Amino acid sequence: MSDDDFIDLRSDTVTAPSEEMREAAATAEVGDDVYRDDPTVNELERRAAEAVGTEAALYVPSGTMANQIAVHAHTEPGQELLLERESHIYRWELAGAAKLSGVQTRTIDAGERCVPTPDAVCEGLVDEDLHRPGTGLLSLENTHNYRGGVAVPVERIADAAEVAREADVPVHLDGARVFNAAVALGVDASEVVAPVDSVTFCLSKGLGAPVGSILAGDEAFVEDARRVRKLFGGGMRQAGMIAAPALRALENVDRLAEDHANAERLAAGLDALDGVDAPAPDTNIVVANTEAPGIPAESLYAACKEAGVGCVEFDDYATRFTTHLDVDEADVDEAIDRIAAVVDELRA
Repeated sequence: MSDDDFIDLRSDTVTAPSEEMREAAATAEVGDDVYRDDPTVNELERRAAEAVGTEAALYVPSGTMANQIAVHAHTEPGQELLLERESHIYRWELAGAAKLSGVQTRTIDAGERCVPTPDAVCEGLVDEDLHRPGTGLLSLENTHNYRGGVAVPVERIADAAEVAREADVPVHLDGARVFNAAVALGVDASEVVAPVDSVTFCLSKGLGAPVGSILAGDEAFVEDARRVRKLFGGGMRQAGMIAAPALRALENVDRLAEDHANAERLAAGLDALDGVDAPAPDTNIVVANTEAPGIPAESLYAACKEAGVGCVEFDDYATRFTTHLDVDEADVDEAIDRIAAVVDELRA
């Protein structure tokens, strides 16, 4: 099957830069960003901070680096990082908090709507004493990737964050898809971010930039984060060439609603298949469970790939499909038809 026939629903990170993004990269005004001389990066950081309502922002190569910079900047070695047990930082970032920042992780269960309850946060917080390290940071996530792109309501984030702040513990939000959350909740991204001390968001997911993420917070935090970025090898030189497409990506927030509508269409089509459970998504991530027909995710993934549909194994019987700006309604309908054929074949 040719690449042109492949419907790639593995992630919203697979998007190709638009012609406008390519043109912006080719004509970008650049300078050495480590010296803060790149005007395009400076403009991106200014507009990114404005977009989430923070004082300052820092452009970094990836969301994982942004999260790990935040952990390092907020904590001291030997402290604890309190976070949800299915969070991206804990599950998918190679124990970076321990390796890079010398912090111990303490996990708590997600409550309703995929954010720990205030009681769970209170119970998880640890005071420093002769025997215990003390909690240095609480990390939350919105949207919640592993839980199927759930858009966590602002008040849930605020309630959890308030408990930590009352204990003088800072709060970081892994908001890789925070604009998806804002669009789904019908609020401005600044409202989602307001209860926390720092936030990460990705430019290279639903917004469609070829590379890069943002770490935002108050000016003092971002200055600390800039030094940590250099420590982690994230200092960039003529980065305006990748920041220019990222500036165009910030214009793609409103169109995320199209991805959400396509995800709803996809979920409805998959859920209609005999034995497949695909709940209606909040945002652009659809998780299909195939335990009832006895189809392991590994088998579904392989068969879908052969049929020209990209997806990701999420658990033993859970498979993730993610819509994005390179997928339209016709692609979704074709993907449903191909997956239906695959499910019938695997069930036989």
